[in-house]
Amino acid sequence: MRARDLAYETVAALDANRGRSILTVLGIVIGIAAVIAMTALIGGVRQSMIEQYGLSQARMVSMWCYYDREMTIEDVDALSKEMSAYYEAITPVTGTSETVVVGKVKKDAQVNGVYAEYSEIQNLKFTQGRFFTKKEVEEEARVVVIEQSALKALFDNPNAEAVGQAIHIGNDDFTVVGVIENTSSVGMDDWITVNVPYTTCIKRLDAWSDVSQVYGLAREGSDMEEIAKYTERWLARHFKVPEDERESSIYVLTMDSIIKQLDTMIGSFQALMLAVASVSLLVGGIGIMNMMLTNVTERIREIGLRKALGARRSDITGQFLLEAVCLTLIGGVIGILVGFGAAYLLADIAGGAVSSAVAGDSSANITPTIDMQAVMLATAICVGIGIVFGYYPARRAAKLDPVESLRYQ
Repeated sequence: MRARDLAYETVAALDANRGRSILTVLGIVIGIAAVIAMTALIGGVRQSMIEQYGLSQARMVSMWCYYDREMTIEDVDALSKEMSAYYEAITPVTGTSETVVVGKVKKDAQVNGVYAEYSEIQNLKFTQGRFFTKKEVEEEARVVVIEQSALKALFDNPNAEAVGQAIHIGNDDFTVVGVIENTSSVGMDDWITVNVPYTTCIKRLDAWSDVSQVYGLAREGSDMEEIAKYTERWLARHFKVPEDERESSIYVLTMDSIIKQLDTMIGSFQALMLAVASVSLLVGGIGIMNMMLTNVTERIREIGLRKALGARRSDITGQFLLEAVCLTLIGGVIGILVGFGAAYLLADIAGGAVSSAVAGDSSANITPTIDMQAVMLATAICVGIGIVFGYYPARRAAKLDPVESLRYQ
């Protein structure tokens, strides 16, 4: 039988049982839609988490050490000098709590004192202005970079022009030089976060003299695991930390390792979702087999007539097998479209939930990731289901005796 004739007969057979065909493919539609929706949504959640929590800086290293004493700025300067072959930039972080005043508006704030390199290390995204410079750090300049949430809280307008405006922190007036996207939550909705030069924070705001955290940006192409090991060894040697105390006294974490842990966690969750969706596909496949067996029973006389006119077993097998594959492919196409639609709907719902959870951050956004590999996998699954569950009915039809089939009532 020619391919064109085989295709024509397949379409005619499916059209003759249109209602039954639609009901039969529902299991396939649901299974494929679940696979596509979960894959797209999980990919979108991963990307959103990376952007939301600053994990896109895979070269960033967070470090800290406490053994008999806190880290000081002298320790950080020594680290920056001796580890310059491994790091492009290193910044200490200190901080204090102050009241920020703009006009009649007063807000409790977490004030971070950092170096100018902090912007590059944290990959800060600016909505207005710039970060402070090295010269401003050296001169103890009264400049401040605020977050978008602080802009809204202090100026009662998320679109207000803040650059050049004066805000009162502690006992001094500071000039806003930049506005960045939200990077953190202090833990209470009525608190805000602002960044000032490290020297200014120490000298003018009576910040903690000790360093609360240190961030480094590894050089391009560095092996992050090796960087972490070198840094840990340097800190252990510099602070004279015994071998058995290192795990509890030294903290070195790379963003690359966090991303890998995130991928492992998401991969496990994705595998679980695929396992659940496979149950629906199995049910759909059984439905396909049931329909094809019914079709064989209803078309016994037709099969006998075809054989009497010279049709071979392979022709009969091919026809019924193609019908099963076409059914699953139709279900797969519909499932892919439904899956992407469901992914965007769920993303809107999840995005709203994340926005509410992250300190009222209305900028939280989840965009489903369309993975062509998932689409190709879904298509292959559909073809596989059609072949596996359609083969037995097709072979049963092909083995029918033509004489007995023509006499069948």
